[in-house]
This record gives sequence, structure tokens and C-alpha cells, in this order.
Amino acid sequence: MRRRRFITLLGGAAATWPLAVRAQQRAMPIIGFLSTAAPGPFKQFVEAFQRGLNEKGFIEGQNATIEYRWAEGRFDRLPALATDLVHHNVAVITATGGPPSALAAKAATSTIPIVFNVASDPIKLGLVASLNHPGGNATGVNLFSVAVEPKKLELLHELVPKAEIIGVFVNPHNTNAETIIGEVETAARALQLQINVVKVSAADEFGAAFASLVRQAAGALLVAADPFFTSQREALVALAAHIRCLLYTNGASLP
Repeated sequence: MRRRRFITLLGGAAATWPLAVRAQQRAMPIIGFLSTAAPGPFKQFVEAFQRGLNEKGFIEGQNATIEYRWAEGRFDRLPALATDLVHHNVAVITATGGPPSALAAKAATSTIPIVFNVASDPIKLGLVASLNHPGGNATGVNLFSVAVEPKKLELLHELVPKAEIIGVFVNPHNTNAETIIGEVETAARALQLQINVVKVSAADEFGAAFASLVRQAAGALLVAADPFFTSQREALVALAAHIRCLLYTNGASLP
């Protein structure tokens, strides 16, 4: 009896082993990655993200899964992409590319942790209650890019003091667009400079945007901080060099 009972129990256990293995595989944490940009131009940022996870012991495909969702510049897609990540039961959502992705993630869930990076005040955006005590399910990094736009204009003026007209590229889809324009306009008045704001939200608009700067006789160009412009930096530099325009964008300059 004992022998038959042991064989029965062993057989039952063996039958459940594959199920146990599958259960362990399903338990692998899923990390959601939500971005306003496209995967190609952001390859180096994804690689940096993966290195950071590796340093913490998470290896994609081994003990963690990453679900990537890319809006590819179409911010209207972000709510659906964020909701899709929630339906995939991700353990955390990394919202990159500025406020739009962070706000979409915040609207999609009040329980899943969200880690964001934004260029403006996360309190005013409604992402956190305070910097010291974020509260809720969101936390992250404030890059203060919006706050430094006036300083960028000041440095640009020092680099090209003879430029009386400054072109400014702004992505109108950025939630900080109007704030950026206001900050730069205030700084321009203090420096007695004329600025011409050109709103650009797609790569195929660059040609017309640069042509407008030539018509306006702009002596320099300031590119406002925006993930879209960051992803298109090589094209911007090439076009700026082509028309011999000073490019100043996120710390990179071209005489």
C-alpha cells in the first residue's frame, strides 16, 4: 500500500511540474516602457535604460520582460498605449519623453507605480503632490529644461552677439510649448532681441522651417527642449550646417 501510494503521489507531482514551471515563467516581472518618441532615434536611450536595469540585476528575457510602447510623435496614441500596458499587468511603467507620456500613464492607472522624466514642474502638471513627498503612484526626475530656456538664449546671444533676430523651434504638441515661448519672449525683451517662433512637430516640416529662418534673416537658432527634437538632432545639425545657421540645442552648438 505504501509503495503504491508513493508511486501515485510521485506521478501526481510529476504531472504538476510543467504547470509549476509555467507558473514561474508567468511570475517574471513585466516592465512597461511608454515613450512619446520612436524606437530608432531613441536606440541609445533604450540601451542606457537596459544597462540600468542590468545593474540592478534585471536582465531582459532572463528574469524580466519589457513591453515597449512607442507613440512615434503622435501624442494622441499615448492614452491607448498606456491602457494597453495596464492590461498587460506590468509591475511598473517607465514614462519617457516628457509630460505627455507621464500624464497618459497617470490617467491609465492609480495603482501601478510610474517613473517619469519631465522638463517642467511635476507639481503643476498634477503628477505629484510635492517634490519631497510625491504621494500617489508616480515619481521621477525633473530635468528643469523649461527653466533653462532663457539661459540658453542668453548663451546663444553671447556666442553670436551680432545676431539681432533669433529663430526658435518649438514643438506645439509639447504641453510646455506655451510656457517655453513665454519664457523665451521675456528673456528676449531683456536682451533686446527679436525672436521668431517657428512651430515644428514633424521631420518633413524642417525644410520649410529653416527656409522661414532664411527669409527672416535670422542670425541664430534656438531649439527648445523636446524629445522630438532630441530624436531628430542629426537632421537638425545637418540642415543648420547647410544654411550656415548657428544651432544651439540641448547643449550642442555648431558655428
